[in-house]
Amino acid sequence: MKHIEAIGFDLFNTLITVDPQALKQALTRLLGSLADDGIEVDPKAYIKSHKDAVFKYIKESRKDGRETHNRFWISAALKAQGYNVSPEDPRIASAVELYFSAFYDFSRRIPGTRRMLEAVNGKYRVGLLSNFTHPPAAVKILETVGLSSYFETILISGDLGYRKPHPLVFERLIEAMGGDPDKILYVGDDPEPDIAGALQAGIQPVWTTYVRDHGLPLAPGIQYSDGDSPPADVPRISTWDDFIALLDEP
Repeated sequence: MKHIEAIGFDLFNTLITVDPQALKQALTRLLGSLADDGIEVDPKAYIKSHKDAVFKYIKESRKDGRETHNRFWISAALKAQGYNVSPEDPRIASAVELYFSAFYDFSRRIPGTRRMLEAVNGKYRVGLLSNFTHPPAAVKILETVGLSSYFETILISGDLGYRKPHPLVFERLIEAMGGDPDKILYVGDDPEPDIAGALQAGIQPVWTTYVRDHGLPLAPGIQYSDGDSPPADVPRISTWDDFIALLDEP
């Protein structure tokens, strides 16, 4: 792939995994934050309302591509418990920060990720494009796992206002990576947002299946989109050695 000049990467289940217990810890910390601020709720009832709110807002987000945010989920869940708390309330902002602190503790690099990024840096422009509701947490996760320094461009859906596979987010990636989609690879694990989204934008996708192939749990709150596997002509990798070999192909 000698014509390739830039590589964009997805984050969750592509570069890193998150231990399943992160979600339980995140909700525990969220509830503790609310309690500290005088908002006492029944944990089981709240968690059910929270899950219902997440499902509702994510479903809406998938219809029009607009990104949602955890503050809306928390506000809706609290309303179901009898509390009328605005999504902009500072108590909710505090709860969001404590919620995501669990992800910092339980995020791990997929084996070989740092070595691969070291290998491609200097040869290609390297960027990150991730669906994530709370951009400061995504940046902190990258710092925590020791990967932030490898990217000259970091694009998070929460900043962009839209989620993959919406064309706008890939247009921003193309602009940041030099402006020519024919010279960009995009590596991701989810067929619809990552692979279909890249193809729609004229970018060559690479489907990474490490998490699938090893039977690992998906990052909490992440689930694969419905639909078929990518087209047969989309390159598939299972390890970063596979990826380096792909880049070295003529």
